[in-house]
Amino acid sequence: MRKMGLAAMALLLLGGNAPAQTGGVRQGAAQKDAAQQYGPLRPGVPQRVDMQWWQDSHYGLFLHMGLYTVAGGEWKGKGGFGEFIQLNNKIPVAEMREEAKRFNPVQFDANEWVAAARRAGMKYIVMGSKHHEGFAMFDSPCNDFNVVKATPFGRDIIGELAAACQRQGMPFGVYYSLGRDWDDPDCPSNWPREGGRSNDWDYPNERAKEFSRYFERKAMPQVLELLRQYPNISILWFDTPGYCSPEQSQRMIDTIQKYRPGCLINDRVGNGLGDFITPEQTVSGGLDPDPWESCITIGSSWGYTKRDTVFKSPEIVARLLTDIVSKGGNLLLNIGPTPWGTFPEKAVANLDAVGRWLGTNGEAVYGTRPWRVYGESFVREKIGGKTGAENPDEVKDETAKGTEPDIRFTKKDNVLYVFARSWKAPAVRVQDLLLTPHESVKRVSLLGYKGKIDWKMDGNGIEMSLPGKFRPEVPVYVYKLEL
Repeated sequence: MRKMGLAAMALLLLGGNAPAQTGGVRQGAAQKDAAQQYGPLRPGVPQRVDMQWWQDSHYGLFLHMGLYTVAGGEWKGKGGFGEFIQLNNKIPVAEMREEAKRFNPVQFDANEWVAAARRAGMKYIVMGSKHHEGFAMFDSPCNDFNVVKATPFGRDIIGELAAACQRQGMPFGVYYSLGRDWDDPDCPSNWPREGGRSNDWDYPNERAKEFSRYFERKAMPQVLELLRQYPNISILWFDTPGYCSPEQSQRMIDTIQKYRPGCLINDRVGNGLGDFITPEQTVSGGLDPDPWESCITIGSSWGYTKRDTVFKSPEIVARLLTDIVSKGGNLLLNIGPTPWGTFPEKAVANLDAVGRWLGTNGEAVYGTRPWRVYGESFVREKIGGKTGAENPDEVKDETAKGTEPDIRFTKKDNVLYVFARSWKAPAVRVQDLLLTPHESVKRVSLLGYKGKIDWKMDGNGIEMSLPGKFRPEVPVYVYKLEL
């Protein structure tokens, strides 16, 4: 985390504006662990790709589904596991292949998944094509451990979802676990100890493992398969680069660009490369000029678990989204589909509510950029959530959970948007709009409200009325200030 000076911290707590923090994504404990494991998580300034469509989108859907979905977080009478269930329980490869015979999400409907994302106001989808268990969610010619050849379901989920996205005009990307594969005998790990994230129960000789063999035999061929089989992939979202060398990371990038020019690649391709930064379960502490995207779960796990019944409320999701957008980032919000191929009902209900809020207020989110400061806060936000002490890279949610009233800003052309988040008072007061001497507020309106808004300037601050009868479903009010 970037350290803030005492004076700036005091100003924030009193409701004033601390100087904008530029550069440096806030790192929570989980991100520190990742940085120690993989090296700095900051790519160079992108030169080769046009990222405007992605930066204008601001909000995407992340999907985690695999054999861990079938178990639902439980194994042989024990619960509390997520997508790390194989590692947590040291499940042999042979048993995972038996587990594949139970994978049969008969209610899966790719068109409905995309429609749900559209209703939620999401502008792109990233789906897991292979997680750490090594099981591919697509028809992989190079490896039979996949959804088409190893399960009774026998359908190409990535292929069907890619086609549905293309039909509905939804940009599509795939997640791929690059340096971690518990099905393969040649995936070593050195974090948090030698063999700490490897399959050391089926393949105990860690030092005999040769990453390059896995890279050439499985990782590179499967990425090529994805590119060749699904021509509308626009994002390759890697995870856990592990022992990927700088040459291998660069070769992966070159290969992707050869087959899919303009495809975005995240920083987890490894070795300081990639187009955008991916803080996990945390949000930047301030403005960041580099492209970044926070990946955050709506529940307590990336994959489906039977015991995960508490999902982030529409208000919390809207607060996360507006906080991230005000600082220049994107929110990739994760859902774990059920073993039947549907989205959890509560997650859908909450996301539909956010979608309705965006239907009214989306102009203040999509296509916007940060203002000169991201906002004004009056109290320190409550941070926390589920913590995996034994597996700090599994799920450690460090996002804000509080609903304290505060202010966030975005801008577009000659408009400054003011988000009054979780506001309860009859008037909204912003202490300092940071306007220059040549700027002034000409008109104020409240998105979704047809009546007149009373307002007055107080120096460089502004006070705006909040109509008593205007109480939308999600209490994040958006004022449009025309300059």
